[in-house]
Amino acid sequence: TNVESQIQRAMAHLRPIFEERLEKEAEYGRDWPGRPNDAFSWLLDTAEGKQRTIRDLTMRILVINFAAIHTTSMAFTQILFDLAANPAFVPGLREEVERVIREEGLSKISFHKMVKLDSFIKESQRLGGNGAVVMQRKVLKDFTFSDGTVVPKGNDIAVANFAMHHDEENYPDPLVFDGFRFSKMREKQSEGFSKHQMVALTHEYIVFGHGKHACPGRFFAVNELKALLAYTLLNYDVSFKDNSPRPADRWFNLSLQPDPKVSVMFRKRCP
Repeated sequence: TNVESQIQRAMAHLRPIFEERLEKEAEYGRDWPGRPNDAFSWLLDTAEGKQRTIRDLTMRILVINFAAIHTTSMAFTQILFDLAANPAFVPGLREEVERVIREEGLSKISFHKMVKLDSFIKESQRLGGNGAVVMQRKVLKDFTFSDGTVVPKGNDIAVANFAMHHDEENYPDPLVFDGFRFSKMREKQSEGFSKHQMVALTHEYIVFGHGKHACPGRFFAVNELKALLAYTLLNYDVSFKDNSPRPADRWFNLSLQPDPKVSVMFRKRCP
């Protein structure tokens, strides 16, 4: 596609919004009454100088969309593949979703109580995350780690998440898909925040990165995936054509993605 024409198209949609925000800011100040708490305002909070042009602001929205949309789409495709390939987990997942919605309704709080659903999604991403490495960084000055390893300035470094997620020191039977792997771990813990839920940051599970630069949108993304999977479980049975096995993922350099040529069969459930 023509990149510039697509940028201009996005600018046509976003220009009125940004111009209205900038006009109100100029008239009433940055904390004007009724100012929405959204991504547009967050960008304007940090943008300075030429960063406050309509083009620059539009480009930042496009970058956010680029980072957020395809990753969620690929993640849910992997989840559908795992659901079709492992139907034995469906009854437990479906029972939990139906029970929690019946008792709590449908909300962010009720999603938090869908422990098996969270576990299934987390296991799917453990085996089929976005690639071989995460947290890529360029070394700006020589750095020495506590074990004496020296990383010279100018080098690129990253964390090998795929290897970590398939390491038997971190996960028993690491090549086996166990949809309730993490829910069983949570059963052994006391009440409260669990390091085994998907949004938690640990040294063994780094789909969302780690530290202060970990993905800030992971809470929204996980709830989004839970909503998609819950709806699918309540309304459809899924399978591969002819009950074929799960297709192998595809590698492109360091990136991993589900096979785009594979079809998943949906059958509407009887009410």
